[in-house]
Amino acid sequence: MSITERHLELETCGVTLEGDLLRPDNPAGIVVFAHGSGSSRFSVRNRRVARHLAEQGLATLLFDLLTPDESLIDERTRALRFDIPLIGSRMSGAVAWVAEVPETREWGIGLFGASTGAAAALIAAADQPSLVRAVVSRGGRPDLAGEALPQVKAPTLMLVGGWDTQVIELNEQAMARMTCSRELLIVPGATHLFEEPGTLEKVEAHAARWFLDHLGRV
Repeated sequence: MSITERHLELETCGVTLEGDLLRPDNPAGIVVFAHGSGSSRFSVRNRRVARHLAEQGLATLLFDLLTPDESLIDERTRALRFDIPLIGSRMSGAVAWVAEVPETREWGIGLFGASTGAAAALIAAADQPSLVRAVVSRGGRPDLAGEALPQVKAPTLMLVGGWDTQVIELNEQAMARMTCSRELLIVPGATHLFEEPGTLEKVEAHAARWFLDHLGRV
């Protein structure tokens, strides 16, 4: 399968954000990634998952939730990375952008969020129920999506490491507030970052299955 990669710029929420699009031949849909706190579109783990999804026939978009200037401020203050309303609105804007531009507007949209990015993804899903068809969270903090949780309509898969006990509890609490189709899947032997051998591969396989099952549905 041929996969092309190109850099692009998203215009949303009054700012320009940088992104990287992976596009296989005849994509079955597109997965937009929301990175976690203190990370960027260059997240090694997210890029690995994105490459795997592209190899399974899904386009992927990794983009920075903060502008370069905001990232410099955040490196000093660590304030913006936890501004969930801000990153949630940026994620929602990215979904609208993907649904409008000619290159991507024909594809069903899924969202993949890691850590605080999971909250941003769920906020965007609640805000764009007609556009978002599926959500996957990796080691996520869906609890931070707050009042958006009951509004999420898209089928949601939460992947948490078996040794990440506090985050398991937070995911269970978030699930209890949701009404959509949802599943919590514990990856045995994994900690929060899924650094243990074979654990990120499980994330890749489960995420691919979830998105391929749901993005083709109208």
